[in-house]
Amino acid sequence: MEDSKKIPQHDLESMCNDKSILIENLDLSVVIDFFSQMDRQGPGSEEITLKALNFIDLTGSVGGLRIADMGCGTGGQTISLAHNTSAHITAFDIFPGMIDVLQHRVRKLGLHKRITGVVASMDRIPFDGNGFDVIWAEGAIYHIGFERGLNLWTEYLKKGGYVAVSDMVWLSDKRPAEIERYMCDNVPEINTPSYKIRQIEEAGYLPVASFFLPDNCWTENYYRPMAELFEGFLKEQGQSKAVVEFVERQREEIAMYEKYSEYYGYMFFIAKKLN
Repeated sequence: MEDSKKIPQHDLESMCNDKSILIENLDLSVVIDFFSQMDRQGPGSEEITLKALNFIDLTGSVGGLRIADMGCGTGGQTISLAHNTSAHITAFDIFPGMIDVLQHRVRKLGLHKRITGVVASMDRIPFDGNGFDVIWAEGAIYHIGFERGLNLWTEYLKKGGYVAVSDMVWLSDKRPAEIERYMCDNVPEINTPSYKIRQIEEAGYLPVASFFLPDNCWTENYYRPMAELFEGFLKEQGQSKAVVEFVERQREEIAMYEKYSEYYGYMFFIAKKLN
């Protein structure tokens, strides 16, 4: 049976700092080709997007509401935000292929006047000096770091504006060694909810609400659609080494969640900029 004792912190830090154990980067073109086929690029749901939105006061904005959706992917949450607010949404993603899919979906839904897709990294967005009322990031902030992202984004927010982000957290203080090592390799910034909330406060925000994403956000809305694409993707891409490795990595991720979901998950954090 797997040892469920927590790895000592100094040992865990040593593992995370050992670059030799980190899995090499996959071919990004493969990653983009695969995930651009999906409505969502991470766990979530429209219900969860709306639940987070309900904690945000959108009244009283001067000049019209403005939302920045960081790491928007193909825009699952972007479209939900557009349908449920009057805001103009600027959706940022570093990959042109993701923005192309977003723009196609937006035009098809007649939302092109309210959603603007922009190719840009979420830590270097083109900014016109007019602050956003809300900065949104579902399952994306880890790409630039939770603490770093929160600190960077304060300059893009109006005073009293909100951040709404989902990020990976531990759900238990004692975890099996296998999942500790897997997360160290793949999500090294994972931490406890209380640690994340402290980072939010230290970045100059007032925590407003936080909640865990339910299991169906992972299984039904993310992993099931993902798994349904594997065989077709392998055939379409000619079973290349990069594609086979990518699919193996995704299958491993699904297997880890099936085995260890009681120990980790996504948490949504909503916070208000103080100054």
